Amino acid sequence: MSYAKIYLLLTGIMITWGLNVSVLKIIIMNTQPVTITALRIFTASLVVIIILFYLGLLRLPKKRELIYVFGGALFSVVFHHYFLAEGLSRTSGSNAGLILGMGPILTVILTMIFFRQKPTIIRLLGFICGALGVSFTVMAGGGSNHSINLGDIDILLSILSQALSFILINQASKTMDPRLLTGYMMLIGSFILFAISFWKEPDGLSSLADAPPSMWGAFLFSAIFATALGHMSYNYAIGKVGAAESSIFLNLNTLFALVGAVIFLNEEIVPSHFVGLIFIVLGVLLGSGAMEMWIFQRKIKRLPD
Repeated sequence: MSYAKIYLLLTGIMITWGLNVSVLKIIIMNTQPVTITALRIFTASLVVIIILFYLGLLRLPKKRELIYVFGGALFSVVFHHYFLAEGLSRTSGSNAGLILGMGPILTVILTMIFFRQKPTIIRLLGFICGALGVSFTVMAGGGSNHSINLGDIDILLSILSQALSFILINQASKTMDPRLLTGYMMLIGSFILFAISFWKEPDGLSSLADAPPSMWGAFLFSAIFATALGHMSYNYAIGKVGAAESSIFLNLNTLFALVGAVIFLNEEIVPSHFVGLIFIVLGVLLGSGAMEMWIFQRKIKRLPD
């Protein structure tokens, strides 16, 4: 697949993921958060496995690949979706969408740490802008007293866990198809989430009987399109263009999450949200290396033939 097609694919995924923030908020408002998350991930894993079967990609992981499978299951599924569900139950969809926009910067930071790359001045400025953006967003969710919203902290831990998983997926893609890795991660992660839900939410499964039909429609959209197809396609893109490059597109997730919060949740966007969005977008452009690449290309064009 060409880079242009991969970038188009990533844009489509970001639209789905951005709107999915509001969809998840609706689902969690009608159910127990961890229980419904475990069921959603399990449903998504079955969809991925069926697709892999028809593509002829289904196989057992090799011994050296198991560390990536279990590591990815913990970071990409258990930690990411657990903190996301808990955070959405305690903060707004608009706040969650903005903080999730920190994904590109966190991915680049982790890439530099694990692969011992030194950040440039431009990237350091990007990290600072990103941190300021999240600060304004957290203040917007904390109310008039500007206190820290614990739900926002959960969302930040969620995106940090996902950024760590991107590093693992990038390494695993050298020997294992990322789509196959996605299926195993979701399947294993859903069982761990079920175990957590039995302890944290003993009546979680029985409470699903009272959920309205509209919730189940939202559930299927989230499980099939956002979680199964979205994560399978995104992890495939990571294997093709790299973790840092793919994460740049997560900034679009922020934009569509804000749009979804206004349309589906009737949430009010306050000035702090706009300030946070500006700093996060600027942080992504500087911190991800996109601005450096643009400057480099401009210099190349100005060179005489």
